[in-house]
Amino acid sequence: MENTIHPEQELEKHEESTEETPETQSSETVSEEKKENLTDPVQKLKDELAEAKDKYIRLYAEFDNFRRRSSKEKLEMIQSANEQLLKSLLPVVDDFERASKAFKDRNDKEAEGFYLIQNKMKKTLEQYGVKEMEATAETSFNPDFHEAITQIPATEDKQKGKVLDVVEKGYLLNDKVIRFAKVVVGS
Repeated sequence: MENTIHPEQELEKHEESTEETPETQSSETVSEEKKENLTDPVQKLKDELAEAKDKYIRLYAEFDNFRRRSSKEKLEMIQSANEQLLKSLLPVVDDFERASKAFKDRNDKEAEGFYLIQNKMKKTLEQYGVKEMEATAETSFNPDFHEAITQIPATEDKQKGKVLDVVEKGYLLNDKVIRFAKVVVGS
């Protein structure tokens, strides 16, 4: 019984089979690389899209904040547009109050006309949002609304830190101080 297959032929077959296996493996590796290359551009595009969306959302939010801030500034500007003019009219109001003290005892037509003009001036200021500050004697001193021009010794302990006298009235424009009340404080 002789073997009809020679060892050389068998060796050749074995070599051919081993040569085929690496080719198959390498083709699988190549196909995997192709898949990675195909998914890589897709993933790359997805990442770019996500980045573009993020930039768009941030830009939109920034623009929305700018729009809100601009409208708020515009509203504040409109509300306080006449602030300088109204500030310059406050000394006139002070003069009216000093003159009203002089006209206190008179009841003639000149005094009546004077009081009509004074009231008209006060109503016009109120119409534009100017309010007189509530700074009376025995009010606690508040540096947000009052300017202490002097301190005098208090005769009683309850007068310490309180407003004893108002030298010049303070005014608010839309709840913003445009002139501090000048006061005398007890110490």
